[in-house]
Amino acid sequence: MNVERCPQVNTKWNRRHFILSAAGGALVGLYAAPGLAAGKGRAHTIVVVGDSMSAEYGIQRGSGWVALLQQRLQEQKVNAKVVNASVSGDTTAGGRARLPALLTQHQPTVVVIELGGNDALRGLPLKNTEDNLATMVQAAQKAGAQVLLVGMQVPPNYGGDYTRRFAQTFVTVSQQYKTALVPFLLEGVANAPDAMRWFQTDRIHPNEQAHPRMLDNVWPTLKGLLR
Repeated sequence: MNVERCPQVNTKWNRRHFILSAAGGALVGLYAAPGLAAGKGRAHTIVVVGDSMSAEYGIQRGSGWVALLQQRLQEQKVNAKVVNASVSGDTTAGGRARLPALLTQHQPTVVVIELGGNDALRGLPLKNTEDNLATMVQAAQKAGAQVLLVGMQVPPNYGGDYTRRFAQTFVTVSQQYKTALVPFLLEGVANAPDAMRWFQTDRIHPNEQAHPRMLDNVWPTLKGLLR
């Protein structure tokens, strides 16, 4: 699998100055994890629509949090399969454009939306980000799926007002459409005291050791949707 490297970033780095996602633009494509043995209860199909944070950018295939999610579902005998429809460098506009076909193809019971970091990185208007997320949520709900919105945060050097409004965008959409919400995928990673150890050398993407933490951030809320 060929993946483009992201643009170079400033090598001066500390835990207060992280960048959440890259504009690498490399297509990872669909990765459907194998189905589980039948368990009790309703069978679920979980579609993850994300960017490089979910597309296993720069790490070994099968070691990202989405792949680890499939393993956890199997370990806990949850009757579900995971489709990873994440694309490195994707924005909310890209996800909005791709989602209708994904809903038709996979007919998911749960849609996980992990997008928005690249919008901030590219300086796109927050109103556009909010509108795109809202449209995706509505489309998934109309198709009969529950939605889990996974939020991002931007570093303080974006300015206090922008940082606050960006984080609030995910909360606003979640509250308006009554979705489940994980406020920050990189909680305990990007804001950890030893943040450097959790990132690849590009200072942008979490390394393999970080992805179990990322799954732990998502799992409690997602598990509630599968009951």
